[in-house]
Amino acid sequence: MTSTRERQRAAARARLEKEMAERAARARKRRQTQAVVGAGVVLLLVVAGTAWLASNVLGDDSGTDNTAQDANSVQCDWVELADGERSPTTKDVGLPDTQQSKAGVQTMTITTNLGPITARIDRSAVPCTAGSFTHLAEQNFFDNTKCHRLVTEGIKVLQCGDPSATGEGWRDTDGTGGPSYRMAEENLPADKRPPYPAGVIAMANSGQPSSSGSQFFIVYGDSPLDPNYTVLGTITGGMDIVNDVAAAGDDGAFAQQAGGGHPKKEVVITDLTMTDA
Repeated sequence: MTSTRERQRAAARARLEKEMAERAARARKRRQTQAVVGAGVVLLLVVAGTAWLASNVLGDDSGTDNTAQDANSVQCDWVELADGERSPTTKDVGLPDTQQSKAGVQTMTITTNLGPITARIDRSAVPCTAGSFTHLAEQNFFDNTKCHRLVTEGIKVLQCGDPSATGEGWRDTDGTGGPSYRMAEENLPADKRPPYPAGVIAMANSGQPSSSGSQFFIVYGDSPLDPNYTVLGTITGGMDIVNDVAAAGDDGAFAQQAGGGHPKKEVVITDLTMTDA
């Protein structure tokens, strides 16, 4: 019979062998796991590298176009009028696109009963205002509207763009109309003297920030207006028409309010277009 000491030694060797076998098994499992994870990382890097290669060497047409488009466009925030801000003189023709081009030059052609008036519009200076006018023109917003206000003293402007100023005669609401949205001012001439020289076409507003709509004015004499109104562009033709209207005078209808009155020589816009120059 084996002694007790021998039996204890044999049991200890068995436990040691079992423990060593378990350690070896755990080590093999770790190596297998590391090999699988390592292969996955390599695969991920290869896939990412392939995608980079396809995008940067082969090229992604849609990505390139989007980059070019973003470089030549801006985001325009149109503030849609609330129900309480709208009136019978509001003309709703929807909203322009929020993305507008800031590249190139446009020609605005204002066809009137007295002849055409043209202006040069630089999109880089007024991308949102130019985009708004393009939208309104496409909706025939200005057709058959009258230039409702002439100021012959002080600021020397002919004001147009109220969609409700139509038909025979004049109404108390003339000058209150516009689209169903408003927008922020652009291209303010804070560093110009005078801010609004003769031959400039600019946007009217309520005097509050971001209140430009559709009404605009043509300056026919250097004006001392504060630089709070978007300079839309420069008149390139038809200033003789504006000067003739100014020479005929106004009826003083707005003399006690904003100044001036309805032009005595009526100006009717039969069509307004915006075309790429």
